[in-house]
Amino acid sequence: MTRRLRARLHPLNLSGACAAALALSVAMPARADSEAPPVAARADVALVQVMAPRLVLVAAARANAEPRFDVARGRLLEVVASQGEWIEVRVRGGAMAAEGGTAWLRRERLPDGQWNVEPMRAPGAPRVVGADGVPAPAIEPLVRPGGDVAPLVTLPPPQPGQVEAPLPNLPRESVSVPDRWRIMQGLGYRFPWYDPYHQNVLKGDLPILEWGSDWFLALNLVSDTLGEARRFPVPVAQVIGTPGQGNDIYGRNRFEIGAQTFILSASAIKGNTTFKPPDYEYRIVPVININRVVAQESGLLRIDPEAGRTRTDTFFGLQELFYDKHPRNVSDRYDFDSLRIGIQPFTSDFRGFLFIDQPFGVRLFGNRDNNFWQYNLAWFRRMEKDTNSGLNDITEPLRHDDVFVANVYRQDWPRLGFTSQATVLHNRNREDRFRYDTNGFLVRPAFLGDLRPHRYNVTYLGVSGDGHLTSWFPKSRLNLTTTTYAALGDYERHPLAQRSQSIRAFFHASELSRDFSWVRVRGSVLYASGDKDPYDGKATGFDAIFENPQFAGADTSYFIRQTIPLIGGGGVALSGRNGLLPSLRSSKEQGQSNFVNPGLALAGVGADIDLTPELRITTNVNHLRFLETEVLGVLRNEAPPPKSIGWDASVGVQWRPLFIQNIVVNGSLAVLKPGDGLQRFYGTEQGTLYSGIVNVLLTF
Repeated sequence: MTRRLRARLHPLNLSGACAAALALSVAMPARADSEAPPVAARADVALVQVMAPRLVLVAAARANAEPRFDVARGRLLEVVASQGEWIEVRVRGGAMAAEGGTAWLRRERLPDGQWNVEPMRAPGAPRVVGADGVPAPAIEPLVRPGGDVAPLVTLPPPQPGQVEAPLPNLPRESVSVPDRWRIMQGLGYRFPWYDPYHQNVLKGDLPILEWGSDWFLALNLVSDTLGEARRFPVPVAQVIGTPGQGNDIYGRNRFEIGAQTFILSASAIKGNTTFKPPDYEYRIVPVININRVVAQESGLLRIDPEAGRTRTDTFFGLQELFYDKHPRNVSDRYDFDSLRIGIQPFTSDFRGFLFIDQPFGVRLFGNRDNNFWQYNLAWFRRMEKDTNSGLNDITEPLRHDDVFVANVYRQDWPRLGFTSQATVLHNRNREDRFRYDTNGFLVRPAFLGDLRPHRYNVTYLGVSGDGHLTSWFPKSRLNLTTTTYAALGDYERHPLAQRSQSIRAFFHASELSRDFSWVRVRGSVLYASGDKDPYDGKATGFDAIFENPQFAGADTSYFIRQTIPLIGGGGVALSGRNGLLPSLRSSKEQGQSNFVNPGLALAGVGADIDLTPELRITTNVNHLRFLETEVLGVLRNEAPPPKSIGWDASVGVQWRPLFIQNIVVNGSLAVLKPGDGLQRFYGTEQGTLYSGIVNVLLTF
């Protein structure tokens, strides 16, 4: 019987448990020696706890009995007796207990499946038993005159696995700590400085006490190692073929590239950034790049053919250098306005189709309505880029190329899980002088028409969206990224048309994807309008300011990643490195926008396959076409070529051996099977154009 009471009472055995509790409640007098002192004894008491929101206790064990009490959920009732499904209880404590007597309840199931009462047990009141076995009278509690008896709170029995609570009057040890961030250090924990995943003063986890109680330092160091082999057509108009081997209009076309880049990011931040935006931030990102290129023809890497077929270059750039001030919060949820001045990163849309750069500028940004709205108001002036590394060249004056931006983001609009963006961006270019790059090639203006410098103004009106379509189609598991731009402006004088032109161009790109467990399948479409007549008064070919699109395969795609020379011995390229638009520029980094171009239509499919948590495979196949080819025929002094560019196929592998971003190894192989359009330019002997890349990223 005692073992049954010590175990938790099963709901189906409640009647037996109540009877057992009643039997034990009458303690049998123990045989004791007459000289033994009085001892205190306890008897277990059976209880039930009310689990129903409201329970009515009645006067008798029948359905139509008179109700006596209403009992709320959680109340403890002492079991007196039981008859089948009826239980006689006594209310413990409160006004109902003062009325005395007992009442009955009927035990039954609730709609959620549990019982309306739950059996429990608790120790009964202590009884003092004398040496003769006769219970002594209960000791009355000591109460001050006019006071009330404090209610007795019975705690559940302690669990053996729990740590005993300290006694209230014992002295306690205390450890002093410098601040609330160093509690673990005060307890003796120490983490090495090179461990970025525990508290580290170099990673902004702990304040620097010498600077103040709320100044933090955040450092990041990145090593970016690149090895690349590629093949693309090399016109010999600008190169000197090796004697006895360069006997065609195109030279040998294989290249090998090696580049090592070190990036140091350092930020000094003031403020309690766990709960609100920083009050101040000073940030600097210096970058060192070492690159080496080996070509098969002379005169391609530098304007001077005697410079040879190998080029090794080292450059120091400054990609970020800004001051960020947090003037105010506009709500108790820390909606804010901030002002940032200096060299800073900026991306105009979700995928980097129009403008993604690190220019010098002034930017006011913030959010509203619990971060449902975000905005940017900015003016940027672009910086000169180093020719071989693409880094900011702080030794050169700023370009006369201004970008004015106003955009706004709305979270969960028009439906939950989807973010919408509206953008107005104006590009004012006033570069009217000749500019040669560090290798001696002309980059401004491009090698087009009469080669006269020119100015232009263009305004981009854009809408973008990114997010899930689940709120529209609950079972679809679809994701959508979409961007649309209209370009409106004018050329003072275009060098090819040799007259002023109005700019009227259009762009759209969308990527629809669906997740299947560890596979994401993607479909991509892109349309960039082209110019049908390069000599009329309209420039209708779309061009960006400085693009680096993460779209349709991105860095693994041959067409997006590689430069494809067109005319002038490569002085004008069909498309630039890490660019998608066939804009006929001299250089994506140092050239000017050109809205007299053939345009582009792209349709592609791809997949991201997570074979394991640390191994991902990416595949992509795109078909590319020109929209208008008249301008290509004019530049090549021939009839307009066919519109097919060809098929671009790529596969990439990403390996993260530690499941994190601190060590990332990327590899890819891409091929471009030329269509009729490219074959008209480069012939059929170029073969399949390819590029292979190995990239290792190490981050601290």
